Amino acid sequence: MNDDLKAALIAIVRDAARVHILPRFRALTPDQISTKSGPGDLVTLADTEAETAMTAAIRDLMPGAVVVGEEAIAADPALRDQIGTADTCVIIDPVDGTWNFAKGLSLFGVILAVTRRGVPVYGLLYDVLMDDWVEADLDAARFVSARGAAPIRTSAETRVARMVGYVPVGLFPRAQRAAVLAELPPFSRVTSLRCACHEYRLLAQGHVEFALSGPVHNAWDHAAGVLAVQMAGGVARFLDGQDYDAGRVRGVLLAASSEAVWQDVAGRFSFLR
Repeated sequence: MNDDLKAALIAIVRDAARVHILPRFRALTPDQISTKSGPGDLVTLADTEAETAMTAAIRDLMPGAVVVGEEAIAADPALRDQIGTADTCVIIDPVDGTWNFAKGLSLFGVILAVTRRGVPVYGLLYDVLMDDWVEADLDAARFVSARGAAPIRTSAETRVARMVGYVPVGLFPRAQRAAVLAELPPFSRVTSLRCACHEYRLLAQGHVEFALSGPVHNAWDHAAGVLAVQMAGGVARFLDGQDYDAGRVRGVLLAASSEAVWQDVAGRFSFLR
């Protein structure tokens, strides 16, 4: 992953956002929004068109790589199997936070990750509206905006009463939700943004201390964010203790600002392993 390749990937994401996503924000018609697995799992014309454009451009740029997007996998789940086995795989979430986007909430982004046999080597968490991004490779994590690039670090907070985190309670089976909720009161605040892109950005930049995933692992939501958190000084593992693997389909993932925070939070939610 040289600098020229990273710059080209960023340009592809920015172009797709400018052409296919921004013009449809708060301008979608009802026929441009549909559902996938359920009423809360939305897809819009912006998702499909942006993914198609990015996929074509990345295949031209990286002809030897497997390129898979969330919407392509939704249409053909067998594509999911390539993420863990491909020597180089580019994973795209064209509009992360689609529910927010479709409802006119300005909390969504584009996620792109490059993995090698399931291990993230490059991650991009792009804010469409602000045209800035958190970027991570195997050397560092940084925040990039019109002002330039700056290194980022995770939070040093370890006091439970001051910790802030993200827990998507609604993604867990109904039978587990009461137990999940019972573990939340000791923390300062626990919420969900319905947008992994911005949850990971805030975690990597030191504004919150942890983020828990649901039991079904979607690599397009997590691969880039995991690398950003790790390279900013945090840790990310599944609750069963296994290292992150983008090829894994099930398992609750916990990303945390430090090993101490990971151990504390993992212990509280160990029943979800």
